[in-house]
Parts: sequence; C-alpha cells; structure tokens
Amino acid sequence: MSNVVEVSSLFELELDLPNNAIAGATSRLIGFETRYQRIYRDLRLMADPEEVRAWSKKYHHKELAVCTVVADRYPLVIFAGDVGTGKTVTAEGVCDRLARDAKRDAMLFKLSTRVRGSGKVGEMSSLLNEAFEAVVKQAGKSRHAFLIIDEGDSLTSSRDTAQSHHEDKVAVNTIIQKVDDLRRHSGRVLVFLCTNREAALDPAIVRRAARTETFDRPNDAEREELLRADLNGINVTDQIIRELVQLTGPHNGRPAFTFSDLRSKLLPDALCRAFPTRALTADDLLQAAKEVRSSPVVKNT
Repeated sequence: MSNVVEVSSLFELELDLPNNAIAGATSRLIGFETRYQRIYRDLRLMADPEEVRAWSKKYHHKELAVCTVVADRYPLVIFAGDVGTGKTVTAEGVCDRLARDAKRDAMLFKLSTRVRGSGKVGEMSSLLNEAFEAVVKQAGKSRHAFLIIDEGDSLTSSRDTAQSHHEDKVAVNTIIQKVDDLRRHSGRVLVFLCTNREAALDPAIVRRAARTETFDRPNDAEREELLRADLNGINVTDQIIRELVQLTGPHNGRPAFTFSDLRSKLLPDALCRAFPTRALTADDLLQAAKEVRSSPVVKNT
C-alpha cells in the first residue's frame, strides 16, 4: 500500500488571491476594517522588508539597524480568542487585503486536520513538512503565500504537559523549525495561527509570534451593528434592536453571544418561527433571543 499523501489533501483550502468570495465575506465582518487598519502596518513590515529598507534609505539616507531587526522577526501571527469571534474568517480577509493592497498575486492555504495522520510514528511530522514545503514552493522567488493554521492549539500545545504524547511533541518541534526556516523567504510567506486556547500553546510558539491579536466577544455596539445589518429590510424598531442587544449580552451568568451565535443560532431560530407561513416579526426575534443560549466560554488551558 502506498504511503504517499497528495499535497491537496493536506489543505482544507487552496485559493489564488485576491479572491472575490473572501472579499464579500470580509465586507460582512463586523469590525474588520478597524482591526485591519490597526494591524496593517505591522503586517506590512513583515510581508515586505524590501519596502522597509527603501523607506530607511529615503528618509535616513542609509539602512538603519532597526530594519534588520524587523526583517529578522518570525513570520508568525497568532489570532487568539473565544470560539465564534471571527478569527479564521478575519485571517482569510487579512490575507486577501494584503494581496490587494500590495497589488500582487498570492496564494492562500488553510491547513487540514488530516496532517495529524493516522497515528503512525513520524507520520504527522512528515505531513507537516510536506505542507510547509508546498506553501514555500507556491511562493517561489517572487510570489506571496499565506498559511492559516486553524485550531492551532491542536498542533502546537505545550510540550511540557503530561498529556503531550511523543508524536505531538515532534509535531510542535517541526512547526517551530518550519517557522524558523520561513525567515529566509524575506516575508513572502506568512503564517496565521488561530486558537481558542492561547494559554495552551507551547511557549516557544508564543515567543516566536511577531504579533498576537486578541478577539473578544462582540460588545453592545458590535452586536447592534450586526443586527441592524442582518435585519435590514425587516420592520424592526430601534427599541426592538436595543432589547435584542440587551438580551444577547451577558445575562443571568451566561456570556454574551458571539458573532457565530448571532448568525448561526439566533437569526436562524427566529426565521424558523415564521417560515414558511408568515412574515418574520419582532416577536420572533425577541423570543429567539430569550430562548437561544450563547456558546460557553472555552477554557483557556
């Protein structure tokens, strides 16, 4: 039996960038533009060190030592926060916008859980090596490539815990080595690691992150913005919106709704109450908000 694994099976997603579908999803993502503008310059420093050197020579008439320091950072970004707060879709949107803003073609990869393999000794490490090599190959000598590792704590949990098996430790070592190696590619390959459990990540991974971006559950203003956007066209008064915002906030010991709770639970539940026999009403929305439960907070350990 062949042990060869096709490269395509190592990734859940392989897309050329810019991508209109990702751009469309990003346009509906509450708070994306504010977050992107906050992290854009830092990501640009990582993605284009040659531009940093050109800036230094233009304004300081030489290449400053700090340019070398910045260029030597690990091309790793951690997106950390509770489940349903938009980490992965934001990572996809950031990659797409970076490609658009740089006016360069790029490739987006999203790592598959299949890289864990079937449990054979050395298999997970081998598959991770193949995945990173495929990403680097796509970057070539001039193209950009982005790799998203979703639920990154499943591959990069601390090696010091009693639950850490030998294969898991080897996988962490492999990812650390590969991230280290990516520094040779002058920022043309960036890795986004998304996790619900930042505290569970191996310290060596956390230490290498050039930037860690935290994702919280949406506040009142963000939940209101989402509800107004998604309920556009329905006769819902400002008072009803305010009630929905209050009902979906922290309530009776339960945490606030996540973005995913609102769009994947509350709104479909309300729609089901009316479909297919009548129009959706404010009462449907209020009843759904009272009965649907928010997702529990994931323990950050």
